[in-house]
Amino acid sequence: MGSTLGTLSLIVVLIVVVALVVYLLLIIRALRGASRNLEQLAGGLDQIVRDTGPLPEKLSTINGALGQLLTGLLSVNGNLAAVADLLTR
Repeated sequence: MGSTLGTLSLIVVLIVVVALVVYLLLIIRALRGASRNLEQLAGGLDQIVRDTGPLPEKLSTINGALGQLLTGLLSVNGNLAAVADLLTR
């Protein structure tokens, strides 16, 4: 009876250890895959930073041109409002 209980305990411990090893190996595999994905993500983010570097100077140019356009459009709006006012009298 005692040796049967000892054998069963040893088998259960062995099953638990094997299950832990399998799960740890699966975790290692998943972490390595995640590491590859993170490297690709970091590379992509670095590329975005390089590609968007010249944007501030171009956006300031565009912003200046849009400011001039706004001034012209406001002038046209004022003229159109005056015409509409004359036509509604």
